[in-house]
Amino acid sequence: MSKMIAVVSKQCVACGTCLKKCPKGAIHIEKGIIAVVDESLCVGCGLCEKACPASVITRKVREEA
Repeated sequence: MSKMIAVVSKQCVACGTCLKKCPKGAIHIEKGIIAVVDESLCVGCGLCEKACPASVITRKVREEA
């Protein structure tokens, strides 16, 4: 199975719901306006995607370097 990573769209309103759901602490709110995912911490579990009330978080296949 491919490893996934969460991606937040520009429509994010920085409500913070995803922060509370992320088991790895991979998400933070930047400048009070958008959630940002630390790709090195994200395990692609999808909990933030399911919790997002605005449905602006999706998952994609992690690109290997």
